[in-house]
Amino acid sequence: MKFDLAVTVREQAGKGAARSMRRAGKIPAVLYGQGECLLLTVNPDELIKILKSHAGSSALIALTVAGAKSKPNRTALLRDFQVDPISGAVLHVDLFEVSMDKPIRVKVPIKVVGSVPAGVKEGGVLHHNLRDLHVECLPSALPDHIEVDASPLAIGAGIHVKEIPVRDGVRFLDEPDQMVVSVAAPMSDAKLEALLTSGAGAVEPEVMAKGKEVAGEGAPGAEPAKAAAGAAAGEAKAGEKKDAAAPKAEKKEAEKKK
Repeated sequence: MKFDLAVTVREQAGKGAARSMRRAGKIPAVLYGQGECLLLTVNPDELIKILKSHAGSSALIALTVAGAKSKPNRTALLRDFQVDPISGAVLHVDLFEVSMDKPIRVKVPIKVVGSVPAGVKEGGVLHHNLRDLHVECLPSALPDHIEVDASPLAIGAGIHVKEIPVRDGVRFLDEPDQMVVSVAAPMSDAKLEALLTSGAGAVEPEVMAKGKEVAGEGAPGAEPAKAAAGAAAGEAKAGEKKDAAAPKAEKKEAEKKK
């Protein structure tokens, strides 16, 4: 799919100039690629039509550049855009210029087509494992999307990248064995309940380790415990010396009486 977009070259750059443009109802944009970088101004109404299209980043845009010193007509891809999180207004747009005779690498969205998969009718769950494909092709051969027919899939079956029909002039760059769509068996109520309750009553090893540490040398209160133990040991040794000296004193007293 190809869109037409009229843009105007701007001279001023920076946040202040960008705010002024937004207040005037315009969107600041940048066109880069092909060895050149142009500051542009875009009409938001025309841009929003492109953003709302299903082609997304794979849409080719025919630019008419007013005020350009050379090449007033160019072809570009929409690479990125910024949106205000509160109002939803588009704040900035990045465009990438392409050459029609040079291959480009773009992510193209995957579209699942066909009737309801056979496995889903049996109670299975359809998983959209891959949302887009990384492709290489000339701009003229760039598809809007890649169709994948999941209707024949049974439970436990899937479609890999290598099983997608190849289009003329388009090369898939993703891993051939990567899963695109699949149908998984439904999870039983017993298994779901087991997963939800598997962590009940479990003791975290880190908590136990911390408890041991509290009772060990590095914990608060360990030094007073050491001091108390040392004092008790000292008293015990003093008592032992006192008991050992008692017989000697009694012997000396008996000799004096004689």
